[in-house]
Amino acid sequence: MLELDDVGYAYGPTGWVFRHVSLGVPPGSITAVLGPNGRGKTTLARCAAGLLTPREGSVRHNGVVGFVPQARGGAFAYRALDMVVMGRVRQVSLFGTPGRDDRTAGFDAMARIGVEHLAQRQFPTLSGGEQQLVLIARAIASEAPVLVLDEPSTGLDLHNQAQILSLLRKIVADGMSIMLTTHHPDHALYVADSVVLMGGVDDVRSGPANELLADDELTRLYGIGVQTLTYHEDGTERRSIITRYGDGSDLPS
Repeated sequence: MLELDDVGYAYGPTGWVFRHVSLGVPPGSITAVLGPNGRGKTTLARCAAGLLTPREGSVRHNGVVGFVPQARGGAFAYRALDMVVMGRVRQVSLFGTPGRDDRTAGFDAMARIGVEHLAQRQFPTLSGGEQQLVLIARAIASEAPVLVLDEPSTGLDLHNQAQILSLLRKIVADGMSIMLTTHHPDHALYVADSVVLMGGVDDVRSGPANELLADDELTRLYGIGVQTLTYHEDGTERRSIITRYGDGSDLPS
């Protein structure tokens, strides 16, 4: 369980990034945080993960939080498997070193993501997308009951984006709580139970995904025409999101 109650964060005495953010992520659910650049999505994720202390409000969770940052390379030439095993720090004694069980858990996490073939590669030599997948494997290896992911699809092609979204849905089926930031409303529509729309310092709204991921809400949030389309697949009604680039005259009405 992850709960944020009336959380606000500021850089300096008056530089508020956001205020009055409240949300709850129960076990077995996903909350997605959306908004334009510079509205505080990453800062909110870091507050939720315990990496930043909110200026106001409180953050509560029922255990260790696993945090997955956006991949930005690496200065140290660790192997990818070693990067993943670092996520097992809670399972290693104070003066101990990772053992066989930890390395097995790390490799299993990489296999679950589909990157076990990268285990012996040096992390800085991986592509941005490959690094992102390795960092997600590290969070899974930690066995934390709560995961906070900052833009988990950064640098990934369409196939790997779909792979990660499907994986997240499987993970929450085991009772994990997940909060993620994303620039892709269609990703939120696919995986999220609830969403947070960050439009400005005092313009933060949260609620069920099927209510807030609507044409008018997304158009207002991003300042560009957004349209949701309903279709049927295998007898199930689904929705997809299309952005109205240009004047949108070529989109279906």
